[in-house]
Amino acid sequence: MVQMYYDKDADLGVLSGKTIAIIGYGSQGHAQAQNLRDSGVNVIVAEVEGSPNWKTAEEHGFKPTTAAKAAKKADWVQMLVPDEFQPVVYRKELRRFMKPGKTYGCSHGFAIHFGTVKPPADVDIVMVAPKGPGHLVRSEFEKGGGVPCLVAVKQDASGNAKKMALAYAKGIGGARAGVIETTFDEETETDLFGEQAVLCGGVAELIKAGFDTLVEAGYQPEIAYFECMHEMKLIVDLFYQGGLSYMNYSVSNTAEYGGLTRGPRVVGKQSRKAMQKILADVKSGKFAREWTREAKSGGANFKALEAAEKNILIEKVGRNLRRMMPWIKSKEV
Repeated sequence: MVQMYYDKDADLGVLSGKTIAIIGYGSQGHAQAQNLRDSGVNVIVAEVEGSPNWKTAEEHGFKPTTAAKAAKKADWVQMLVPDEFQPVVYRKELRRFMKPGKTYGCSHGFAIHFGTVKPPADVDIVMVAPKGPGHLVRSEFEKGGGVPCLVAVKQDASGNAKKMALAYAKGIGGARAGVIETTFDEETETDLFGEQAVLCGGVAELIKAGFDTLVEAGYQPEIAYFECMHEMKLIVDLFYQGGLSYMNYSVSNTAEYGGLTRGPRVVGKQSRKAMQKILADVKSGKFAREWTREAKSGGANFKALEAAEKNILIEKVGRNLRRMMPWIKSKEV
């Protein structure tokens, strides 16, 4: 049964007198740093000097410094740079300052779970992972609410790691909404699987396949775009608000019946077997090793795949159509 914690279960006092170093002032870093500061916690920010994030931190009232200087001063080091950069940052900037009694924290378990970062045995290792992007973590906090968080303890050297993690979650507003206890293994493996098989991989490929099927059958690309890409948001919003049942309730009977009877043909046994293989690759570390090699090589294959994706027909059509709809606030990369 899921274990949930709320504000009443967390004591911000355990962070009293401690300094938390936020390593990376990006999406999560800017939100967590500001929320903690507003909760009365002493926070220092580390960034690359002269970078846009450094300047943003200054604009938000911080005096950013290097990761090494921040780690030296801090009792808690919160690693919030991208997964592929964490090993280098840890090795060059943080490792020598991870002394007994300190806490190493993160908001995604990849580096710890797969061993690309290995803090010493005499420090606490915890995870506090908001289940939402940084801008939402910040805006909900400012409204007096919060974004639900996951919390996990990998290493409890002090005997107080869980209390510390819950206090951190309270400090960023997560305990206002609810904090779910998990493990580094569970968070990392489910997160990677969800991204690859559903959120960033599966859904994108489904959209592209649907679009291509219509265009190859002679339908106008613009019409195919509306049916397979544009209207996806309408459906996802219904999922977001009330799950599958609310989506079925909200669409026409024709759409509901067609989906219930034809959807399993698309995502059938073969697709489910592919998902099982993806999960197996995640659990075994095969994907982590592949991604680590890719990052070390400079990401040539990654960049090629990314560039190719920008030039497929659905992307070209979409760029033109989105200009017709100013309410979308179209973004170009």
